[in-house]
Amino acid sequence: MSDNIYIGYNFTVSPLQPATEILIAELGFAGFESFVETETGVTAYIQKEEWHDAILSDIQILSSDEFKIEYTFNEIAQTNWNAEWEKNFNPIVVDDLVTVRAPFHETPNTKFDLVIEPKMSFGTGHHETTHMMIQHILQNDFKNKSVLDMGCGTGVLAILAEKCGASSLDAIDIDNWCYLNSLENVERNDCRNISVYEGDVSLLEGKSYDIIIANINRNILLQDISTYANCLDKNGTLFLSGFYEDDISTIEAECNLNGLKLSSKIKRNNWVALMFNN
Repeated sequence: MSDNIYIGYNFTVSPLQPATEILIAELGFAGFESFVETETGVTAYIQKEEWHDAILSDIQILSSDEFKIEYTFNEIAQTNWNAEWEKNFNPIVVDDLVTVRAPFHETPNTKFDLVIEPKMSFGTGHHETTHMMIQHILQNDFKNKSVLDMGCGTGVLAILAEKCGASSLDAIDIDNWCYLNSLENVERNDCRNISVYEGDVSLLEGKSYDIIIANINRNILLQDISTYANCLDKNGTLFLSGFYEDDISTIEAECNLNGLKLSSKIKRNNWVALMFNN
């Protein structure tokens, strides 16, 4: 953890679910780096240098009539992030097949046991988008496939893809913290076929994959879909998430322009995860 100064937001949320999950996901895309769920809502942290007066302007759930969300914020002293996270993080189970847990949790009885220490990275499985992407991986054939996990966060999706039989995987994130965290989690889960890189789509030049997973945000996806399409092998599959149901038509139109057809959709609250094939 760096010595950067942080701004802490204390959100009071009613009713708690699904509002808290949606709020955390939206804050993550806005640049907030760490979250601690509380009995009344969530505390979220962002580096002071990344903060600005309008930081919450794109947080759509704050304008929802379905939930009551109030907040206060202040500059905070240095925090032991891992200790805070350990106090509040509970394991999650997806479709009774995958458990995403921390190293200090008990070993589960599910088919797949993913040990993730997210620190300040996005991708514990608690977010709607990560949860749905895990479901997509479980529902499709990854055996002997080459896979790209773009915007890998904690590396959780690449790790699951390897455990589902993928033979070679690249995990890429533009954020240094995510890059380092993914390296740690790949090693922690005894993965042998995952290469982790720090960077953006410029790293994809000359690369090709059977399957591409991109759980980022709407604007970045729209910008990069053409690159993903060019990197997909024949009969390839592209999984996209990080956006709302209202964005499907825009995402699908861009995919169609690049020779990709929508073949499957998963919805969780207002978030969606789409599967395209070329």
